[in-house]
Amino acid sequence: MTKHYITAEGLEKLKEELTFLKTEKRQSISRRIQAAKELGDLSENAEYSEAKEQQALNEGKVAEIEEMVKNAETIDNKHLNSSVVNIGSTIKIKNDKGEKTFTIVGSNEANPSEGKISNETPLASSFLGHKVNDDVKVETPRGLVSYTILAIS
Repeated sequence: MTKHYITAEGLEKLKEELTFLKTEKRQSISRRIQAAKELGDLSENAEYSEAKEQQALNEGKVAEIEEMVKNAETIDNKHLNSSVVNIGSTIKIKNDKGEKTFTIVGSNEANPSEGKISNETPLASSFLGHKVNDDVKVETPRGLVSYTILAIS
């Protein structure tokens, strides 16, 4: 059983998506299947085959999200110890190329373009448990890179 680290906002989005998939999406696919059945011979009915494939994909996605919600561990930023980097922490770091700020989130919410990186990445996992002013070395494809933690919130 794998824990899925997620913010309260991210969990709410997952629940909304699950509701959509179980209601509107299922109903839409069901209507497509019914319409395709009315066309006759199912063995050569491309519309029917495509609708059944969409149904299988939807049900797979429903099962996946249900598992994530069931095993979700909500990240509560209000109760985090802001003196140590945790999942949910926003950190400001610097190296010889400049400063960066990012938030460490669970893998399901990672979005580097929004400054959210997964706790499972080598970069983020290297910072976990460290404090402000700690020098952290991160193994990258281009070699060892040293960062200093400037702030944690």
